[in-house]
Amino acid sequence: MGLTHSRRNMETLGSFVAELGIDDVPEDATRLAERAILDTVGVTLAGADTEAAESTRAAVVDEGKTSVLGCDDAYGLTDAVFVNATAGHALDFDDVALAAMDGHPSVPMVPALLAVGAREGASGRDILTAFAAGFESQCYLSRPISPGHYEGGWHATSTIGCFGAAAAIANLLGLSTTKTINALGIAASMPAGLKRNFGSMTKPIHAGQAARSGTTAALLAANGATADATVLEGERGFFDCYRGDGEPDLERLSDLGERWSLLEDGIDIKKYPCCYYTHAAIYAAIQLAERRELSADDVDAVTVTASQGAADALHHDDPDTGLEGKFSMPYLIGRAIADRDVDLAAFEDDAIDDEAVQAVRERVELIVDDDLPYGSNAARVAVTTRAGEHYERRQEQPPGTHDDPLSADELHEKFRMCATHAPAAIDADDALAALEDLRSISDIASVLERL
Repeated sequence: MGLTHSRRNMETLGSFVAELGIDDVPEDATRLAERAILDTVGVTLAGADTEAAESTRAAVVDEGKTSVLGCDDAYGLTDAVFVNATAGHALDFDDVALAAMDGHPSVPMVPALLAVGAREGASGRDILTAFAAGFESQCYLSRPISPGHYEGGWHATSTIGCFGAAAAIANLLGLSTTKTINALGIAASMPAGLKRNFGSMTKPIHAGQAARSGTTAALLAANGATADATVLEGERGFFDCYRGDGEPDLERLSDLGERWSLLEDGIDIKKYPCCYYTHAAIYAAIQLAERRELSADDVDAVTVTASQGAADALHHDDPDTGLEGKFSMPYLIGRAIADRDVDLAAFEDDAIDDEAVQAVRERVELIVDDDLPYGSNAARVAVTTRAGEHYERRQEQPPGTHDDPLSADELHEKFRMCATHAPAAIDADDALAALEDLRSISDIASVLERL
C-alpha cells in the first residue's frame, strides 16, 4: 500500500492509546507487563553504577524533584527519566521484542512511567495500562518499516521507543484522543539513534533520549502543543523517512485491541548482559563446554554460524573495553567456554584481557548463514579440539524467550543480582515484593521509595 496524506492510522492509534483501560488489557498481557517492569527496574539498578549512567548524571542539573533509581540523587522530571533510561540500557541486560520491533521496548517506557506516575499519584494498575498502551504502539508503528528500518542503520530502541514513551505517558496522563495524536505527532520529529554507536556509551544514551523525548512530547501535547496528524504516513513523514531500503507496508499495521503484541509476539527477558544476537551462541557454547568437559586449553578452533543481523551488530572482534565486549561474538564465546557463564563481571574492563578467554577468542570465527532471516537469533557453534575431536550444537532461540520464558525464580535471582550492583543500598526482597504484585499498589511513589 502506497503512502498517502491520510490521518486514519494516526487516529486509530491515538484513539486506542487514549481509551485503553486496565479492564481492556488481557490478564496474561498484564502479567507480562508486570514481569517486564520488574526486570527493567532490576537492570536499571545495576546500570546505575556504570560510566554511562555517571556521565548522564553529571550532565544534568539537580533540581531535587525525582529520584534516580539505585542512587541517592534526585533531578528534574525529564532529566531523571533520561538518567534512569540510560542506566536501564547501560548493561544491555534489558528485555527485547525482536519479533515485534527489533529493539528493547521496556527501557524507554518504564523510567518515564515511574517518574511521571509518582508525580501524578498513579496506581500500579495505571502504570500497567500505560505500559500496554506504549508497547502496543511501538509494535504497531514498527511493523510497516521492519526490518528495513533496522537494516538501514537505525537503532529501533531509540527511534521506535520514543513513540512508546509518548504513548505510555499520554495514556497515564489521561490525554484526549486529539492530544494523544498530537503527542505522537510531536514524537515523530524526535527519533534518532544509530547502530554504528553499538559498543559505546552512546548506545544506552539512545534509550535515555528516547524516554526523555517521548515524555516531553506527551507533556507538550498535554499543555496544548500540536502536530501534523498525517506525520506517520504522509510523504516525507515518519514511515517514509525511516523505512530503510524497502517500501512501507501499511497492510502490516495490526488490529489494535484485537491482536495483542504483548501476547502474540511477547517480550524476551535476557539471561546474559550483552547483545541479544549472541545469546543462542553463548548458551550453545556453554552446553558444549559442560557436556564435553571442554576447557579453554582444549580448543583449537570455533566456528559460529549466525544471521546477517548478528554480523551487522557485532563489529568488535577484538574488544578493548567491556562495552565493546558486549558486541563481540569471539569474546563472548571465549568467555562462555572458559567460564561456562557470561555474567556482569565479564564486562569489567580488566576482565577483557583474561588469558584463557583471549586464547579462545583468537580462535573464534563468525560466519553468516545466508539462509537465515536477517534478524534471526539462531546460531550453530562448532568446536574442534586440539585432539582432533569435533563437537557442535545448534540453538534455534536464546533462553528466556516469550515462548520459553525465564522461570519466576530465575527472574527474581536476576533482580537480586542486579540490586547488589546499585550504588545505594537496596532491600531487594522488599522492592521485589512490590514490583511482583504491581497491580495491588495504590501509589507508585511508594515503590520508588524502595529503589
